[in-house]
Amino acid sequence: MANQPTFSITKERSEFSKACLPIYQKCYPEILEEIRGIANGQRNSFEDLFTFLSSMYCFEFTNHCTCFAFKDRNNIILARNSDFLVSLEKLYMNCIYKLNEVYSFNGNTTAFVQMEDGINEHGLAIGLTFVYPKICGAGFNAGMLVRYLLEKCKSTKEAIKHLKMLPIASQQVLIIADSYGDIANVECNNEKIHIIHPSKENDFVLATNNFYSDEMKQYNNLSIDDWKSNERYQVAYSALQQNKNRLSLNLAKNILSGKYGFMCQYDRKKDADTVWSVIYDTRNKKIYRAEGNPSRRAFKEDCRFKF
Repeated sequence: MANQPTFSITKERSEFSKACLPIYQKCYPEILEEIRGIANGQRNSFEDLFTFLSSMYCFEFTNHCTCFAFKDRNNIILARNSDFLVSLEKLYMNCIYKLNEVYSFNGNTTAFVQMEDGINEHGLAIGLTFVYPKICGAGFNAGMLVRYLLEKCKSTKEAIKHLKMLPIASQQVLIIADSYGDIANVECNNEKIHIIHPSKENDFVLATNNFYSDEMKQYNNLSIDDWKSNERYQVAYSALQQNKNRLSLNLAKNILSGKYGFMCQYDRKKDADTVWSVIYDTRNKKIYRAEGNPSRRAFKEDCRFKF
């Protein structure tokens, strides 16, 4: 950890991770075993690696994303673009986890251990959108929340129940969809959780890198570069609204690939791009992923994971 360029262990982050450690020891001790094993394999410090992982999303982090979910007659769709630094795009990983006494899952991450999106063996899919920190406190960060819920939960209701019990460290929106068609947008941070379900007016849920509910808007940090979060939100919102009677897998692909307006059309010379795009069909238990920017890379079905 000491020799890599993307993360520095500051006193503030070290103290923060020490406050988080007892929470993980109580709520998720098996993840600490995994982190310790990785640290030992790297001949590195567990404390440094845990500081890196537990404080991610809580101070600053340059990853941005768009995520939405809806259902039609044939599919239950959760779709997500992950926007990240071009200089680090080769570090992105797709992972299949099959561990004892938890649910197996297929997930994607720009780090490791924690996940940014995924689907588990029961067809529960989750995708995060990071909200730049205005407040934080000891607890699980966004990526650890996704990992924990994929391992522990079968349904959206069960995932929300767990979220209400877990201490939450960072600011994020979690889009959750299960195989029964229960879909939720969960805006949450260390102080509050606000849950939004599809309605007659909007039969979808959508998130970029800000909070949009009246209950959570106060927590937005408007002083930072959010990679056109509001523009991405409005493009996806308009496309989903205008096609509310024609929701489909192809619509999700077209939105993510920028066919309806700005979504993934970043200037790579500015070290920004969509590094993967994924669509989970939770009803039919299928995974479609574009390995790179979906305006240039085709979605291909990933058939490796056994539901």
